[in-house]
Amino acid sequence: MTVTVSTMFISVHDPEQALAFYRDALGLEVRNDVTAGEFRWVTLGAPGQDVSIVLSQPHGGRSQTEGDALLTLVTQGAMQAAIFAAEDLDATFEKLRASGAEVLQEPVSQPWGARDCAFRDPSGNLIRIAQA
Repeated sequence: MTVTVSTMFISVHDPEQALAFYRDALGLEVRNDVTAGEFRWVTLGAPGQDVSIVLSQPHGGRSQTEGDALLTLVTQGAMQAAIFAAEDLDATFEKLRASGAEVLQEPVSQPWGARDCAFRDPSGNLIRIAQA
């Protein structure tokens, strides 16, 4: 039996701001963009990979109380979102920094062997990028 990663969700408070980060700065491609009432879900992925990342709003499909609680966690930066890999970490870092993304850590070699950097997306999610 083989299990693979298919889809992951990242909660964002503003889909347009999130697209500026994930699509425009990070380089993911939009695969689907769905609006249902006042909510929007955008599915993205890295070119050549089958893994989908769904950007969803905290209140979409949740009760008001659950959505409020999730929104609070997201905007406080309490949620970890994803770790990406880049062939050229320095170039990726500079592209994200130039986009205005909040830099948390410049590229550095970690004690556990990885060389990575860290940002916050526009919703406050922690995003790490490691050298591939």
